[in-house]
Order: sequence, then C-alpha cells, then structure tokens
Amino acid sequence: MTFSVNQLEEARRALEAPLYADVGGDVAVSFEFSPPKTDKAEVNLWQSIEALCPLQPRFLSVTYGAGGSTRDRTHATVARIARETAVPAAAHLTCVEATREEIDDIARAYWAAGVRHIVALRGDPPAGASHYEPHPGGYENAAALVAGLKRLHPFEISVAGYPEAHPSSVDQAADLDNLKRKLDAGAHRAITQFFFEPDTFFRYRDAAAAAGIDAEIVPGIMPIGSFAGVQKMSAMCGTDVPGWLVRLFEGLDDQPAARQLVAATVAAELCRKLYAGGVKQLHFYTMNKAELSFAICHLLGVRAQPAKERAAA
Repeated sequence: MTFSVNQLEEARRALEAPLYADVGGDVAVSFEFSPPKTDKAEVNLWQSIEALCPLQPRFLSVTYGAGGSTRDRTHATVARIARETAVPAAAHLTCVEATREEIDDIARAYWAAGVRHIVALRGDPPAGASHYEPHPGGYENAAALVAGLKRLHPFEISVAGYPEAHPSSVDQAADLDNLKRKLDAGAHRAITQFFFEPDTFFRYRDAAAAAGIDAEIVPGIMPIGSFAGVQKMSAMCGTDVPGWLVRLFEGLDDQPAARQLVAATVAAELCRKLYAGGVKQLHFYTMNKAELSFAICHLLGVRAQPAKERAAA
C-alpha cells in the first residue's frame, strides 16, 4: 500500500497534535442517576454525585421506575440533590399506571421541594405487559404530560429523543412528529437515547431540523460499564451495537480495569467527534458510577472546580 504526499502530511499533523487538543473545554454536561435500592447503594450513589458535582453540571437527573416502582426513592433522591447540592435537580416522571391527579400531586410535591426541572416521559409498559396502554384517567402520552405539567407550574421540561426511532414508532418520520408534539406542548429540549456512532446523531439532528424542529437536542452518552448489560438495554430500545464495538469488548468480561480503559476511550472518542460536529452539550447515563463519566469529561477539557469557586459561581 502506498500513500500520497497529502495523506502522509495529514497523518503527520494528526500524530503531532496533542490528544484532544481540539476540544476547548466549553462543553456543558449533565448526569443521570437511578434511585438507590439499598443503604449501601445510597452511599455509593452519593459518592458518585459528590465526585461529579465539581464539574459544574447543568443538572442532575434521577430516573423513575416503570409503573412508579421507584416513586418514593426517586422523590427522596431528587429532593436531597435540591437540598444539599448547588446543582439543579431534574426528576423523571412517567405516565405509567397513574391517574392525572396522582401525577399532578407528584409534580406539585417536586415544585414544593424546590425542583424546577422535569424529564417528562411516556414510560415503558409495566412488567408483564406486551405493549403500552394509557392508564384510565391518566395522561395518554408524553406530549399530554408536558402540557399538564405546564398548566401546573412553569417547569423546565426535557423529553426523550430517539436517533434510531422508538421501537413502537412506525418510522423515523412518525417518531419526529411525536417529538415535535412534545416540544410544541412546552418542552424545552430533547435528550436522546444512547447510541454508539456519531453519524447516528448527526443524521437525527439533520432530520429533526428538516422536520422543523429547532429546539436543543442533547446527545445521551452511555459509558459502557457492563457490555452484556448494554447489549441487553440496546436490544430493548432498538439501539444498534456495531460489530467493531463487539470486537473491542471481546475477552474483557474478567478484566474490569482494561474494560474501563476501553470504555472511557470509546465514549470519549464519540464525544470528541460530536464536538467536532458542533455539539456543546452532553448528557451522561452514569449507572450511578462516577469514574468513567469523570474521565471522559476530563478528556473533553471539563475541569473540577474547587468548592470556593463553585460557591462564588
């Protein structure tokens, strides 16, 4: 194989440039957590929150189990974030297995606790159900939930976006129509399902713009802690797992330290390419672990701020 002079010159420049030198540290990040199920898990969760707060994230969001199965734990975690940190808290809220009155009461309780940001989702079918059915007397979908929340209080609202289309959508056009309804109902931004190749996001962003959507679309980034776990989640939500990613994680099941290095490298490279394409906001699905997200943010130039500087800000 031979290379042209221009190719050799480009390769030389790439090799001489410091790693991530083109990333300016002007990325805004946010982090997602799940409510803890045990006392030990709660300790681990708060260690992760305390590790990531110095990065000055835009917000910290907390998920909500199917059918409200983690409702109380979600509320307790979100309220504690609002009470004990300087970072805005965002509470997930779904339509599943609850009446409008019940959901409205939960939203009012969040507002009373100082929570001003809701991640409004339709939600997955409850355990044992083959497909989603609106609860009698409940909000029928995420767009209706957004409209209902806006009637209660001037919440900041994020909704979900699906670069590879929601599994229940007929096609991407129908999926984008649904996203537009959520935004038209009063949502401020979309946070995407995780994906593994930058072109997946760029195609989605272009399609959204062509559909008349001009709201902020924030890429959701999933650092891979457990590859088997990510494969399972990907199958459930319709996310493509490319063959090159499978090969990278082969043989690492019993090598946690090496797996973590590979995971940080893969996710950081995805973020670098997104940044090169004009993306300046990233949302990390942390799985309640700080190390990978912190390392990726550091590579992107996001630096932890001392407590005094955070208080002044």
